[in-house]
Amino acid sequence: MQVSLRPMTPDEVAQWLPGVMEDYVHQRVLAGEDEAAARAVAAAQTEEFAPGGVAAEGQHFFWQTDGDLVVGALWLGSTHQQRQDSAFVYFIVVNDEVRGRGYGRAAMLAAEEWAKGRGARYLGLNVFGHNLVARNLYESLGYETMATLMRKELA
Repeated sequence: MQVSLRPMTPDEVAQWLPGVMEDYVHQRVLAGEDEAAARAVAAAQTEEFAPGGVAAEGQHFFWQTDGDLVVGALWLGSTHQQRQDSAFVYFIVVNDEVRGRGYGRAAMLAAEEWAKGRGARYLGLNVFGHNLVARNLYESLGYETMATLMRKELA
């Protein structure tokens, strides 16, 4: 297996992004955020990072491919802190039909190489607490927790 990153065309970004942002809203709601607030955050971030469905400067959208097979998608860009030495994984997904075959790991390694090739010393990401599979993958690749936000539902 060899994962390559193929840039999405502007039309592909425009078609792909609404579904990604809908998933982002869903993940924020699962993490405990009110749906209206989650939608407001997603709308603001879409406007910032891909206004009108077009990638803003510093934002890069890729298909993860294994030969001719598209196995997932990846969104990489400069960090929201605008650090010159950092890149950020905004979204990564492996298609359901090929999950569990190492494509997530391979895609993250490809993302690291992409970032290093652009002079980044760090690659950051955010992972929701309920996403244990992803958290385990990132930890196994050497990613370290920088902060932990906790809450308890009071009945």
